[in-house]
Amino acid sequence: MKGLTVLGSTGSIGLSTLDVVTRHPERYRVVALTANRDVDGLLGQCLSFKPQIAVMADATSAAELAKRLAENGSDVEVLSGVAGLEQVAAMPEADYVMAAIVGAAGLLPAMAAVRAGKRVLLANKEALVVSGHLFMEAAEAHEAEILPIDSEHNAVFQCMPADFRRGLEQVGVRKILLTASGGPFRTMPLEGLKAVTPEQACAHPNWDMGRKISVDSATMMNKGLEVIEACWLFHTSPQQIQVVLHPQSVIHSMVEYNDGSVLAQLGNPDMRTPIAHALAWPERIDSGVDRLDLFQIARLDFEAPDLERFPCLRLAYEAVEAGGTAPTVLNAANEVAVQAFLESRLGFLGIPTLVERTLNALEARPADSLELLLDQDRQARVFAEQAL
Repeated sequence: MKGLTVLGSTGSIGLSTLDVVTRHPERYRVVALTANRDVDGLLGQCLSFKPQIAVMADATSAAELAKRLAENGSDVEVLSGVAGLEQVAAMPEADYVMAAIVGAAGLLPAMAAVRAGKRVLLANKEALVVSGHLFMEAAEAHEAEILPIDSEHNAVFQCMPADFRRGLEQVGVRKILLTASGGPFRTMPLEGLKAVTPEQACAHPNWDMGRKISVDSATMMNKGLEVIEACWLFHTSPQQIQVVLHPQSVIHSMVEYNDGSVLAQLGNPDMRTPIAHALAWPERIDSGVDRLDLFQIARLDFEAPDLERFPCLRLAYEAVEAGGTAPTVLNAANEVAVQAFLESRLGFLGIPTLVERTLNALEARPADSLELLLDQDRQARVFAEQAL
């Protein structure tokens, strides 16, 4: 039986992870759960899964959780803050760590899991966007397994030869095709984007996601971050990664080989599929996802992305080309911009504008230490807030 820590257990990925785990009680045991400030959600999970430790982002929420657990006769230990997250990510009882904390906040606990040599189920793309070189270097040094949870990267992983880490050219891969739904505004007239509301941006046509990720999907910054992540996961350059709009979200990504073959991974749009794959790899287990009915799907459409409509995708390609600290700045500025948009302090089209201003203001530097990257993250957030 494998011990599992779920970082971000009350979010959409965390909930899907626990759903899969519930289907296989003989295989997995939850040893730690963490949440931001959702005391009610984490309380219910603690009473159901009985972990050893629960962690909340701040001390006030942790104190409330501890009080309510005691009232329910639970002896779950409660910790708080980044130190608590890092502790449960590295705890000896955890064989696997689901890294599903949204944003740069998930970087340090994910890194703690890597340094402890865990199997890391990486749903937090920012860990690689912010610190890709250092993250992958640490994974190799500590013999940690990095298995991607993003549906696109998981699909690529499934379509790759087992020895892809030797280099794509050496294993006959020509390019990676990352599919994208195009979000809710793929066909909206450009003029209409000026008046887009947070509610519209969060109404994804195919996926049930959190608000921040939903907005990133609407701007296609999510796909841009995935391009950066794919460069690190698959040891490749952005020139070998092509984004393809596929509104049905049935093909989750593809790999093109030198002989002309294109391998694709298909399935219903449900995150339990990549979660179950990474939990059981190299085996296969039931995920609870409905079988794909190709006759009901009937057709699969593909389009090239319009960079005028989706400037965030262009900015992400430019950031990964610039290298160094540029992806860190891109991600930090985007987090500030999206939060401002969700709070109605910034218009939808202001998101890429603010990100580009921040990238232009902070020159890319070599990303040679985690301390430097965190400092650049902080500087980018300060600049973006002031620029608002």
